[in-house]
Amino acid sequence: MQMLALQATSLRNPQKFPPFMASQPVQHTQKTLLTPASCQGVGVHSGNPVTMTLRPAPVGSGITFVRTDLGKALIKASWKTVVDTRFCTTIGNQNGVTVSTVEHLFAALAAMGIDNLRIELNGPELPIMDGCSEFFLTLLEQTGVRDQQAPRQMIRVLKTVTVSEGNRSATLSPSSFYELEVDFDFGGRIALETQHLVFRPSRDSFHDLIAPARTFGLLEDAEKLRAAGLAKGASLDNTVVYDGSHVLNEEGLRYEDECARHKILDAMGDLHLAGGMILGKFHGLRAGHGLHCQLLKALFADPTAYFIESSAKV
Repeated sequence: MQMLALQATSLRNPQKFPPFMASQPVQHTQKTLLTPASCQGVGVHSGNPVTMTLRPAPVGSGITFVRTDLGKALIKASWKTVVDTRFCTTIGNQNGVTVSTVEHLFAALAAMGIDNLRIELNGPELPIMDGCSEFFLTLLEQTGVRDQQAPRQMIRVLKTVTVSEGNRSATLSPSSFYELEVDFDFGGRIALETQHLVFRPSRDSFHDLIAPARTFGLLEDAEKLRAAGLAKGASLDNTVVYDGSHVLNEEGLRYEDECARHKILDAMGDLHLAGGMILGKFHGLRAGHGLHCQLLKALFADPTAYFIESSAKV
């Protein structure tokens, strides 16, 4: 089969878009890729080069990582296999083999409705590219997806579930569609007004409004990470860096509320580990990867809080 390969080049239209909330059509069938696709980049923490290849997978197989540098060690992508949420989302298997920074790719997979995929990786991290989901989304769009003749699993939220840590919280509540709402600021560490955003995912709206939003952080935190031997692959090419309220990136922000949009992106990626499309509303207040994964654990720990159903149309 023909394989599409892309390098880490700029794919973004720099135009800024206004806030937008789109309706989400219900996807009834499972999907996978039409053909394999490959890309190369560096790991954000190791700084080492990594090659990732995405391959079609059978109905009902879910998303599985294959560490080709470790004798084809397998890692099932699921909220059950999350082993670390510091700085990114990391999943692992029973033998201690891990893959980290899965959230940006998974946000793109969620936007495209891809449920079944085999991901081959020759290192412990996914490539960071330019710090968002745009490259991955474009790769998926250019490769193409195909419907599979099996119903998609839907996870209907039946009652409100909340997890919190200090002044941060994450909530899933009943809704007839998938909606994400975030409120974000730096908790008083810098003079940044609270950014509020509500988003109903669709492929087109994600492409224009969320996918280009980059990961971000404070200069003082970046310096501490570097001192600890982390963030070796991080740079102004893939991270928005704040020095106080000043943005150090020469191009500035892609959106005035880029932080909130990236928080939507991260939440979409982490929640795609649920194993199906969520029919419910997510609300994050200064939430991050840890609370996202705790929220899924809390949801599935209460059998009265959710119902798993399959779409009837195939």
